[in-house]
Amino acid sequence: MNANPQTHQTETDYASVVAPQTVRLQRLLPGPVERIWDYLTDSDLRRQWLAAGDMQAAEDSAFTLVWRNSELTDPPGHKPEGFGDEHRMDSTITVFEPPHRLAFTWGGGDVTFTLEPRGEQVLLTVTHRGISDRNNLLMIGAGWHQHLDTLVARASGLAPEPFWDGWTRLRAEYEHRIPA
Repeated sequence: MNANPQTHQTETDYASVVAPQTVRLQRLLPGPVERIWDYLTDSDLRRQWLAAGDMQAAEDSAFTLVWRNSELTDPPGHKPEGFGDEHRMDSTITVFEPPHRLAFTWGGGDVTFTLEPRGEQVLLTVTHRGISDRNNLLMIGAGWHQHLDTLVARASGLAPEPFWDGWTRLRAEYEHRIPA
């Protein structure tokens, strides 16, 4: 794993389509695992790389994710047309097993985060299921990729790439990587 993920992508940094309507991504992060768990579950830490939203530490609890992608990096980069300043999504926690597994609903699908210690590092695996079509596979693949690159930078004490510039670049790359 590169210390500066946005400048040197490796093949393993990209989302893989592992089943119909399902993508998986992995990242190595500086540990310990409890620290990375906090980046998944603490709203203030999560809003630095993905979306805010207070969640109760229990299965079957509802919460709302609030994205403000233009606030993730400074500068934010050039926001593509069709994106607003804020997006909200209601979710429900389906798995809460600290500090190793977290899953919650995501629209018509679900997302699972798995954390595995790897020496002083932590392997984060994100699996997103129930993606409706190829266009959403492209958008979600690029989105998770850029959000995870931002997490790697934040957890490593580095400045992340401008969010929208990275997402736009990755969206074009995923157009070629995910077959029609």
